[in-house]
Amino acid sequence: MNDTIRILLVDDHPMVREGLRARLSSVAQLAVVGEAGDAAEALRLLDGLVVDVVLQDVGLKDGNGIDLASTMLARWPDVCVLMFSMYDNPEYVHRALQAGARGYVLKDAPASEIVAAIEAVVAGGTFLSPGVSRRLFRNQQPRPLLTPRESQILSALGRGQSSKQIAQALDLSVRTVEAHRQSIRRKLELEGQAELIRYAVEHARDVSP
Repeated sequence: MNDTIRILLVDDHPMVREGLRARLSSVAQLAVVGEAGDAAEALRLLDGLVVDVVLQDVGLKDGNGIDLASTMLARWPDVCVLMFSMYDNPEYVHRALQAGARGYVLKDAPASEIVAAIEAVVAGGTFLSPGVSRRLFRNQQPRPLLTPRESQILSALGRGQSSKQIAQALDLSVRTVEAHRQSIRRKLELEGQAELIRYAVEHARDVSP
């Protein structure tokens, strides 16, 4: 049992915890030693359990997992905190890592990825789901140079304006606005319109009006 990795699951959805336990129970060296549905319960359990890894959600009913991670690590600095979330928002990832989390795994990750993340953080390393790493890497790169017109359109998209509204405001045809949108997507390597809109909203402050 010396090689067993003892895990505490923290998520406010019982079905999620049940699914996690089922995924991890098939791995011999992993043992789920406790489950908590909120931050207060997690802290109570840590007082009485020996835990190697806390696998926890970012969002909890009585707080958020990032604040909980800070509290846990202040009291139990040897515990490895691994965030488990449906959100790949770079801001959440940065905040989690700043709070002391060793890794960040998405909820739709395959079981093999979750196991790899647990093993990595216990070994003293860090782990980010590939999708999270790609978003972080892309956000850290200098934004490709957009033309002044493209910057105007991206800014307008970030404010929630449609192509028709942008065309009217800039005295352009809708077709021209659509062409600029395609050019922006190509330069920023965005896969679809939904990702373009999300990028525009997230970077609204960085784009010249």
